[in-house]
Amino acid sequence: MNVKLSAASVRSTLSLHKLGVFCALAAAVWLGSAEAPTKLVNSGYSPFIISMGMVMGAFVARWTVPTMLKGTGFLFTDLRDKPHLIVWAILAGMLWAVGNTLTIFAVRNVGLAIAFPLWNTNSIVGLFWGWLLFKELHGSGIKGWGRVLGGACAIVGGATILAVATAEQSGNAPGKAAIGILAAVGAGFMFGTMYVPYRKAYISGMNPLSFVTIFTFGELSTVTLLTAINLGGTGRMFAELHLARTMLFWPFLGGFCWVIGDLFQNFAAKYIGIGRGIPLSNTNQLWGLAWGALVFGELAGLGHGGKLLVFLGSGIMILGAVAISTAAPADSELVNWKAAMDRECERYGLDKEQVAAVVAGDDPLSGQANGRSWWEILIMCVAFGIFIWLAFGTRAQQIAVNFPWMIVLILCTIVPLGVCGTLLYRRTRFS
Repeated sequence: MNVKLSAASVRSTLSLHKLGVFCALAAAVWLGSAEAPTKLVNSGYSPFIISMGMVMGAFVARWTVPTMLKGTGFLFTDLRDKPHLIVWAILAGMLWAVGNTLTIFAVRNVGLAIAFPLWNTNSIVGLFWGWLLFKELHGSGIKGWGRVLGGACAIVGGATILAVATAEQSGNAPGKAAIGILAAVGAGFMFGTMYVPYRKAYISGMNPLSFVTIFTFGELSTVTLLTAINLGGTGRMFAELHLARTMLFWPFLGGFCWVIGDLFQNFAAKYIGIGRGIPLSNTNQLWGLAWGALVFGELAGLGHGGKLLVFLGSGIMILGAVAISTAAPADSELVNWKAAMDRECERYGLDKEQVAAVVAGDDPLSGQANGRSWWEILIMCVAFGIFIWLAFGTRAQQIAVNFPWMIVLILCTIVPLGVCGTLLYRRTRFS
C-alpha cells in the first residue's frame, strides 16, 4: 500500500508529538505519586487487600473523571460506534490488575525506590509490541533506531544495576529480594503488554476517556478474583477488608491518583505511540525514588556503595528513556503509522476520515453526543460520598514519614495537572 501524508497532516502530528510528551511527563508525576500508599504493606496488611483498595479507588475514578470531562452521552456514543474495542479494554484492565498486584509484592520485598525502576522495564516490552504490531519505528532511519536501541540498552543496564543494589539493602531475609525482583519484572511484562490494547484502540479512533471507563471492569473483576482465591474465599476477603477499614482511604486515594496519571499516559500513547510514550512516562521512577527516599527514608539502610548504585542505575535508565522519547517520528515512519490505522479501519469497517480526524485530536463524535444528564451529578456525589465515608475512621499508620518533604512532593504533583490539563483541553478538548 502506497500511503502519503499531506504537509498539513505532518505539521499537525508534530504539534501533537509535543502534546504527547507533556502528557507523558504529567503521567510520570501522578503515576509515581500514586504508588506511595503501597508502603502500607509494611504495616502488616495483605498485598491483595492493598491492591483491592487501589482498584476500588481506580474504579470510582474511571467513571467520575471521564464523566466530568466529556459526559456520559459522549462516552456511550463512542462505545456504540466501536463496540469491538470493548473486549480489548477489558483485557487491558485484566493485565493491569495482575501487574498491579505484583507491584505490591515488589514494594514489600525490595522497597519503592528499588521496585519502581525494575517494573519500568515495561518500556522494552511496549517498544517491542509497538514495533511488531503497529509499525512504530518502521522507516525511522538509522538515527531514530540508534536512539531507541541505545535507550533500550540503557534501561536494561540501569535495571541490572538496581537489582545488584538490592543485595546491600538491610533487613531483607534470604530469598526475599529475589522474590521482589521477580515480582517487579513480572509486573513490567504485564504493564508493557497492557499497552497493546491501548494503541489498538487509539489508532481505531476511540477516545482514551471511553477506553478507561470500560478498562475498569476488567481490572476490578480480576483483582477481586485474585484476592478471593489467595485469601481463601469471598467471605475471608470481606473480613480482611473490614479489618483494614481504618487504612483503606490511603490505597483508595492512590488508585484514584493512579487513574489521573493513567489518563495522561493514555493520551501520550495516542499521540506519540507506546514506543515513545511509555519510556517517557516511566520517568515516574524519579517520583518513586523521591517518595521512597525523601518521605519514607528507604535508602537509610544502604551503604554509600548501595546508594551510589541506586542513583547510577536510575540515572542511566532516565537517560535511556529520554533518548527513546526524543526520537521524534520521521515522515517515513508516520506513513507506516497511517498504514496501521488504515489496516484497523479496513478490518472493522470504520470510517477512515473520521478515524483520521480523531487521531489528529479532533473528534467528530463530540458534536453528536447528547447533552449532560442528571445522573452525572449523582455519579459525582456518590464518588465524593465514598471519599468522605472512607476518610472518617481512618487512622494514622505506624510508618515514619518526613512531612515537609511530603508537602513539597504533593505540591509538585498538583502543578503538572493544571498545566498539562490546560494544554490538552485547548489543543484537543480531551479528544
